[in-house]
Amino acid sequence: MKITKQQIITKIHLIISVLIVIPVAFVYGFNPSSEFDIHLNTVDEHNFFKAIMGLYLGFSTLWIMGIFKTNYLKLALITNIIFMFGLGFGRVISWLIDGTPTFGYQFGTFAELFLGFYGFWVLRLHNKSTRII
Repeated sequence: MKITKQQIITKIHLIISVLIVIPVAFVYGFNPSSEFDIHLNTVDEHNFFKAIMGLYLGFSTLWIMGIFKTNYLKLALITNIIFMFGLGFGRVISWLIDGTPTFGYQFGTFAELFLGFYGFWVLRLHNKSTRII
């Protein structure tokens, strides 16, 4: 099966998202202090981060479905946009209120906003080509 330039443009941000979000999910779920200045002390804190892991893995599953199954692509695009903008703008608010985070979170903020805007652009292209909305 030949992959077209349009398929790459349409799905590359979903692939990038999956390649980043899945490993981060496992770090958050099992060892957040290995990569971040996060130290969990209570069962509730561990439970919270395992829930975040599940949320990340759930969305990643949907994005993988969108990569391989055309009928899930629009849903994958929309959820990826919401996910990335939600994280990115939440981090911007924290940056303004709480101060400058470590470099990893700074980079993450820009990457999440970029992926959100890229996804929005792809969704607009997708809607024009399929006349869905």
